[in-house]
Amino acid sequence: MSYLKLDRRTFLGASASALLVAPFPQNALATTTYVRLEWEQFKLTPQYGSFINALQTMMANKTASSPNSWLYWANVHANYCPHKMPYFLAWHRGYLYYLEKQLRIVSGDNALTLPYWDWFHTPSIPPEFTDSASGNPLFCPRLNNNVYSSLDLSPFAATTVNFQRGTANSFEEKFETAPHNPVHNLIGNVMATMQSPRDPIFYLHHANVDRLWHAWALPDGRTMPVPTAAYWAGTFTYATGLTIKKSDCYSNRRTLGYDYANTNRPTALPPQVNAAHIIRVQAQITPLRSRPALVSLAATPARTLATGRRAIGGVKGLALREASVSVRVTTEASSTQDLQDLLSATSIASSTDAKSSSATQALAVPASRYRSVKIVFDGLALTRAGAAGGYFYNVYLNLPDKVDAETAKSTYFIGTLGPFEIAGAAHHGDVELEFPATEALAKMGAGATREYVVSLVRVNGSETAKGEVMTVGEVRVELTNDAPFIVQPAVSRKPGDAY
Repeated sequence: MSYLKLDRRTFLGASASALLVAPFPQNALATTTYVRLEWEQFKLTPQYGSFINALQTMMANKTASSPNSWLYWANVHANYCPHKMPYFLAWHRGYLYYLEKQLRIVSGDNALTLPYWDWFHTPSIPPEFTDSASGNPLFCPRLNNNVYSSLDLSPFAATTVNFQRGTANSFEEKFETAPHNPVHNLIGNVMATMQSPRDPIFYLHHANVDRLWHAWALPDGRTMPVPTAAYWAGTFTYATGLTIKKSDCYSNRRTLGYDYANTNRPTALPPQVNAAHIIRVQAQITPLRSRPALVSLAATPARTLATGRRAIGGVKGLALREASVSVRVTTEASSTQDLQDLLSATSIASSTDAKSSSATQALAVPASRYRSVKIVFDGLALTRAGAAGGYFYNVYLNLPDKVDAETAKSTYFIGTLGPFEIAGAAHHGDVELEFPATEALAKMGAGATREYVVSLVRVNGSETAKGEVMTVGEVRVELTNDAPFIVQPAVSRKPGDAY
């Protein structure tokens, strides 16, 4: 079996020279309010031709160190983007802002804006992007041209009132996990890698991501760190000489000078999904109503990994294919009390007052040796077929044996796993993914136990990798001293507040 080597060097490689680029001109932040349009509306405007011409010009420029080249912007993403960590949304907001400015420079059209692809309304990639005619700059080879199975409304649930990754019910964390990551995985090919901006659909996808963050954040009780908070201190880097203040990415309207034609939050999945009864699990005719079968794997020992970080049990040698699977981890008896102390002191307090539009979410910090529980996938490796994407796995913790996995998602779901997530982990130096489990266990009302079942439910696009797609060196349960949640000040914003 042929495997891809996945580490930071793989992703920088020959493009590392892009770090040494000419400084980008630092223009003042826009004062004009631009309006980004959905693709179907955008393509009817004069700016459609400007957009096509700009892409053709930039793709023809093979100088990777030039901001006028398409590769330059792909390398900016590969070298600097944060994934599965704070500022995922804000960094990408600044990234799109600068790319949009460059499109205006290249096209000579100062009215040009980035369009967005509203996959909650039309999950199929627009046909202009799938036309393989010679010279079409929008076309890129992809495994799938629809993302039906990636869509997830849970980030917009009434309980998701906090923004910041690390807070209880964090919008940023939930939204990056799904639907953002699954869109990348299902489209596949270059979109399943950190070089995903080579595919033009990337920018329409991320403009929609940015739009949906903006829609979620509009004042009516949801909380974000206020512009003066320490959270917004410092700058984001995109290349040598190309930075932006984090605080400038707080609001697209107030500081970056653009808005969206539609700022409504999605409330339902597209009619096509419900009408066609598209199933998200292994192309079954009915939803998965029982936990995936357990596979037998050799146990790994409990051990201290670092100060304040202990593996309390694991299994090794998991190979993932088309089938959904579950693994059972039996933890050491000596850590049961530590785990019980942690869980008994952990509670998520939530309240939403519709009249005042105030909302708070906090965590009672446990008085124990450890502060959080994580499920860790270590030693991840993709096969060449698996790296192409077209699939992902929904990861559940302690999913009951007889349950509909979709309806149980709000309680037992802890994340997604696919080639895009692995590419992001390798991009940051380690092929290891952590899935925070404290919040899920608190929602379950779970007490200490020595038995943990981790289930991986396969979700496919119409075209998907066959056979073995990845291996996991170890799946383990960890106790750590990492704070399970950031206690974010309960500063809610009401309709009419500036944003």
